[in-house]
Amino acid sequence: MTVELTFEGEFAHLTLNRPQVLNALSFDILKQMSDALRTVAASDARALIVTGAGEKAFCAGADIAELMNRALMDELQGAAMGQAVFNQLADLKIPSVAVIHGYAFGGGLELALACTFRVATDRARMGLPEVKLGLIPGYGGTQRLPRLVGEGRALDMIMSGRTVAAAEGEKIGLVSRIDNEGMPFEIGKRFLEPFLQHSLCALYFAREAVQRGGRASLADGLRIERDLSTLAYRTDDAAEGLDAFVAKRSPTFKDR
Repeated sequence: MTVELTFEGEFAHLTLNRPQVLNALSFDILKQMSDALRTVAASDARALIVTGAGEKAFCAGADIAELMNRALMDELQGAAMGQAVFNQLADLKIPSVAVIHGYAFGGGLELALACTFRVATDRARMGLPEVKLGLIPGYGGTQRLPRLVGEGRALDMIMSGRTVAAAEGEKIGLVSRIDNEGMPFEIGKRFLEPFLQHSLCALYFAREAVQRGGRASLADGLRIERDLSTLAYRTDDAAEGLDAFVAKRSPTFKDR
């Protein structure tokens, strides 16, 4: 399999394993990824780590040979498929992190953008270079990147097709941090472990409030926050958290 899914404790680990072609995204890879994400969603994993095999690339983008000489409807369906798979990733109820070691170009960066977080090593090189081929991103890059780094920075990257190194990625908020200690999976675990001390319910509601509110007016965003905050109070974990605070003990969350 060129998409490998393993589980270790609370973590699911999805690896793109095509190092000979820099982990490029073929349509078959996207199908395998969709199946893997369904397995993750149905599992007891509390977090997902996404990595690329080898030392050169997280994912260098689409398999260009597959994109040539297609009919218009094939192109439309291909973009819809890529967006649907990455939406599966973005919509997971658990937090996810892409550990970017090496190249993350085109669809590879769009894959990382669909994760909750991104962590880079010093070897990370990121970009959306489609404009150099007379194209534009089609798997969510024009929508997720500006929501993350702002419209001006996103247009700079998309319209120039330039490459961003790890330090600049951290500066503009494209990646949360730079970490070079250990293998990508270990880097991902180290990043996510502090989040997993908390209730997955609270983490999910918090992410929904930020992301949905960010696409709405302030008034609508405040209503979204109000409603999700009210829902959070109704969880067993909220009752446990409040009781533990009053009793001056550490809470034991059960994600419900």
